Amino acid sequence: MPTLEEIAKLSGVSRSTVSRVINNDPHVSDPTYKKVMAVVREFNYQPNIAARSLASGHTRVLGLVIPTGVSKLFTDPYFQILIQGVSSACNAHDYSVMLWLAEPEYERRMIKKILNNGLVDGVVVSSMVVDDVIVEALVESELPFMLIGRHPTVTDVNYVDVDNVASAKEIVTHLLRLGYTRVATITGPLNAISGVDRYEGYIEALSSRGIKIDTGLIVEGDFSEEGGYYAMRRLLSQSPQAVFVASDPMAMGAMRALHEAGLSIPEDVALVGFDDIPASARSNPPLTTIRQPVHMLGSVAVKTLIDLIEHPVADLHHIILPTQLVIRESCGVDLIS
Repeated sequence: MPTLEEIAKLSGVSRSTVSRVINNDPHVSDPTYKKVMAVVREFNYQPNIAARSLASGHTRVLGLVIPTGVSKLFTDPYFQILIQGVSSACNAHDYSVMLWLAEPEYERRMIKKILNNGLVDGVVVSSMVVDDVIVEALVESELPFMLIGRHPTVTDVNYVDVDNVASAKEIVTHLLRLGYTRVATITGPLNAISGVDRYEGYIEALSSRGIKIDTGLIVEGDFSEEGGYYAMRRLLSQSPQAVFVASDPMAMGAMRALHEAGLSIPEDVALVGFDDIPASARSNPPLTTIRQPVHMLGSVAVKTLIDLIEHPVADLHHIILPTQLVIRESCGVDLIS
């Protein structure tokens, strides 16, 4: 690949003129721009990102950190939709996205090196565990960043989220209004912020109706379909009337366990989830769930981060996006009527 100096020589202009063309300087004349770009295209010249970063102070690259295992990243529909939202927003604003793929423990060891390599202008972090050190490292780095999901203890950081507590409470309350009283839950991992919040919403819904919490009806899952399957098998001995599952992939696994046990949904056990992934409307039966705007979470995180990079301000951004209760056949009809 030719250097900037060689492009200048082939174009018959100075090195600084080539630099201005590549950086879209509006003061370059149209004939000069066309002449330089013809050489750039002929030799497929690609600017050195690191060098441009040193010169301009910006790379127009955002880092996306998802502290979860690589296998889960590509099997959980939530992450696929989230990455699409991040990527589309980056493309729309002429930014690139760097996805950091590594097991969580490796990422925690490498995070400070990654944050100080000068290759990203800012970072989006999703799906943190409660005691993760990534936020602490980001604060120390002074690099602009946005969290997808609030942090339980660090409040002076920027984030976009949904109200997981209120949303979980709403869907469990829906089950209670239908007449179910023995309502179980398959929680998300209770070291994850969203898992903790959805569990709290379940507890609040039962407590608000004066229903005693039965720990036998509470099983911790891991947000995976297999995790939901094995958690549901554990719950079968407790004979729940209904189950709130803290993610739709886990709900799919729970459905499989119920079908294998010869139980009908919702006649024997009602089932509800959280996410509204595309498969939820096609499950057997279609799943009642909380629809959260996953694509929008990624998009809003990127747009807000770019605004922080390009227009630094002291104000914090705590953005809560709306959710929607989507009622389908998996929870049955009103048992009271």
